[in-house]
Amino acid sequence: MSKKQKKMLARILAGGALFLAAELAPVEGVARLLVFLVPYFVVGWDVLWRAVRNIAHGQVFDENFLMALATVGALALGQYDEASGVMLFYQVGELFQSYAVGRSRQSIAALMDIRPDSANLERDGEIEEVDPDDVAIGDVIVIRPGEKIPLDGQVLEGSSSIDTAALTGESMPRMVEPGGEVISGCVNLTGLLRVRVSREFGDSTVSRILDLVENSSEKKARTEAFITRFARWYTPIVVIAAAALAFIPPLFVGDFRGWITSALTFLVISCPCALVISIPLSFFGGIGGASRCGILVKGGNYLEALAKLDTVVFDKTGTLTRGTFEVVQVAPQPGVSQEDLLLTAALAEQYSNHPISQSLRRACGGELAAERARDVEEIAGRGVRAMVDGQEVLVGNARLLEDHGLRVPGCSEAGTLVYVARSGACLGYIRIADQLKPTAAEAIGRLKQLGVRRTVMLTGDSETAAKAAAAPLALDEIHAGLLPADKVQHVEDLLETKAPGGQLAFVGDGVNDAPVLSRADVGVAMGALGSDAAIEAADVVLMDDDPAKIALAVEIARRTLRIARQNIVFALGVKGIFLLLGVLRMATMWGAVFADVGVAIIAILNAMRALKVPRKDT
Repeated sequence: MSKKQKKMLARILAGGALFLAAELAPVEGVARLLVFLVPYFVVGWDVLWRAVRNIAHGQVFDENFLMALATVGALALGQYDEASGVMLFYQVGELFQSYAVGRSRQSIAALMDIRPDSANLERDGEIEEVDPDDVAIGDVIVIRPGEKIPLDGQVLEGSSSIDTAALTGESMPRMVEPGGEVISGCVNLTGLLRVRVSREFGDSTVSRILDLVENSSEKKARTEAFITRFARWYTPIVVIAAAALAFIPPLFVGDFRGWITSALTFLVISCPCALVISIPLSFFGGIGGASRCGILVKGGNYLEALAKLDTVVFDKTGTLTRGTFEVVQVAPQPGVSQEDLLLTAALAEQYSNHPISQSLRRACGGELAAERARDVEEIAGRGVRAMVDGQEVLVGNARLLEDHGLRVPGCSEAGTLVYVARSGACLGYIRIADQLKPTAAEAIGRLKQLGVRRTVMLTGDSETAAKAAAAPLALDEIHAGLLPADKVQHVEDLLETKAPGGQLAFVGDGVNDAPVLSRADVGVAMGALGSDAAIEAADVVLMDDDPAKIALAVEIARRTLRIARQNIVFALGVKGIFLLLGVLRMATMWGAVFADVGVAIIAILNAMRALKVPRKDT
């Protein structure tokens, strides 16, 4: 418990002891009022103060006002023990709510316990422990075995296995070696690492992820927004209804005192605590449970949308496939050598970070003379144009060469074809192959089991390569040879044909697919262990690039929504029954306490189940 919660517990225990003493005290009349006022004020003075303060600020209708009005009214009617008892149990319920919310926040903080406390900065051969905020880009830090990685950077010396569980939910560590990248939030397991910092702490992966999780509550689900609107209207309505119950029936049947007592009981029953606390807590827990599995959801609204998925659209490269291309065939035209074809392509592509460009440079091997390529221009969706050794070179897909009036040779084998032309003549093509991710087929199958109606692949790759990749996946539709604008148009068309009330998700790598991720109802990005583009562009980020996590995200979302709806039905149902009993003068003040505090505690316990999502190694 926090210090504040411990103080509240002490007040409740003291109030409870004083309440029992007052019950046993052999006094009547004013003396009885005075002995019950002691526990009443010990436990409930802050409720009365908040009610008065809120009224002064124009915020009349809230649970503090309801409890103050009901208990002060009970005191005025001589129901001293009921007034003190109701305030005591109301504060018990408030303490439990505070504790439950605190535990949920602590659980999420523990799951996301990736914020580093310090960094070992290397200065003039000495190691100095500093705050991560004091480390600049380009500084060298030392990370010992067992320490959290405090900042993003590149490994200069050492090799080690890295525990990424806090980011991905996966138990399998990954290896890093000199030249490799490490990101903050992971744990160095085995070896000493010297790392050159590439990003300040405020812009680091750990800071961005923590900020995302902490601010996720700002984007409320429709269910949460409904509860907020409901509470705004509900409280004044029940106050008016209680006033009507107190003063209208006695005009016809008499017994003003009895009807006022019923009205006060009605007010206690009507407190909306169970709904106001448990529904946001359900979504907060669902987001926390998802983060434990390496799924970052930017708000309850996206969690709700995931629960209603009707159509899931996938990019191919880096999403369903590994995105690690390898050259499998070099096919030059007559009179052109394989070495010349490959070197020309690699020189033109040497400034690009695209996976295909990287595979061309790897296949070429050795150092490339950067000065041989000039005036490099990337043409979106087609390839690259550059001046290599003073001659115009085109490297890209068939469209690029056809746009320049060149014919390209065909190829019936699966893979991505990269055509190369120089000085207006086609030199041949290079075939590059990609591999499906091990869980791609499982991802599609689980989505279909969950009732997703359509699964679609959109890719800029050739139709042959797209069909080869899609063959084992049982996708419903495949659209190949698309430019970025074409993908947006296809998503627009799919949005027009989705089922009523259904949602469309686009799953991409977060780098090249930002326009489509933004246009979909839910943009899901492969996080590549925290890539900036993924975290910025998408609504949901899969930190370990595992497509099977999409189905897990849907399951978590549906479970969260189910828990929230259970709480709504349960709370409104029980309160409705007790309100009716209150109108019929069959409910006591003690029954009202159960209808308020008891229902709230049960609903909160149910809401906390949303946090307990089992970690799955998928």
